[in-house]
Amino acid sequence: MSTYQDILYDVTAGVARITINRPDKYNAFRGQTVDELIHAFQQAGWNKSVGVIVLTGAGDKAFCTGGDQSVHEGQYDGRGTIGMPIDELQSLIRDVPKPVIARINGFAIGGGNVLATICDLSIASDKAQLGQVGPKVGSVDPGFGTAYLSRIVGEKKAREIWYMCRRYTAAEALAMGLINAVVPHGELDAEVDRWCAELMERSPTALALAKSSFNADSENIRGISAMGMAALSLYYDTDESKEGAVAFREKRKPNFRRYYEKKSPV
Repeated sequence: MSTYQDILYDVTAGVARITINRPDKYNAFRGQTVDELIHAFQQAGWNKSVGVIVLTGAGDKAFCTGGDQSVHEGQYDGRGTIGMPIDELQSLIRDVPKPVIARINGFAIGGGNVLATICDLSIASDKAQLGQVGPKVGSVDPGFGTAYLSRIVGEKKAREIWYMCRRYTAAEALAMGLINAVVPHGELDAEVDRWCAELMERSPTALALAKSSFNADSENIRGISAMGMAALSLYYDTDESKEGAVAFREKRKPNFRRYYEKKSPV
């Protein structure tokens, strides 16, 4: 992959910066975006001159707002179990042997919130908002986005985040342990740079071993994710799920229950 269309990639002073570059879509990802992110993380992850990876979104409005609903026609528009190899990307963020920092510059919603959750560290602007929308648009993350989230914020809060689909300020996210730090919007880059500089002074091997050790405790979620994505693929082919994407594009409130109530009792 010689050039990227949906992302930006830069390595400076040992820091790889991977930027989702779709600000007109609030940095929502499509199949191609995810493939490009996978390629960039593979490049940075095993480049020995890279000590830290920063994931962010272009512009000031959004870190990432999840899957692009304009290309969601039951399945997404790429490869993988659900037409998008998002589970492969999530695993890769965990697998690369170096810290990954989420630079949260705005909305981290839906699948974008999951990416921020999976990153090793998360630093947010005070203008950032985080939260889930899955059940509002006929979707869910049945793996790291749910099971791993509960390890971070606790079962009760994780269920609230997914069931209620509310938005949380950066300060609220900090209080629940979802992110590591909040700074004024204009100081975000300087704060991320400070964290990167400190990490570049640490032993790369020690950091890699620490990351692997942390991951080992929650590695079973990878299997849960694989099974859950298979179920999600089946769900995406139902009228109930499709109602979410159609309502989003038509800018109206979805009516999921009219499809759910037609089904036999379960």
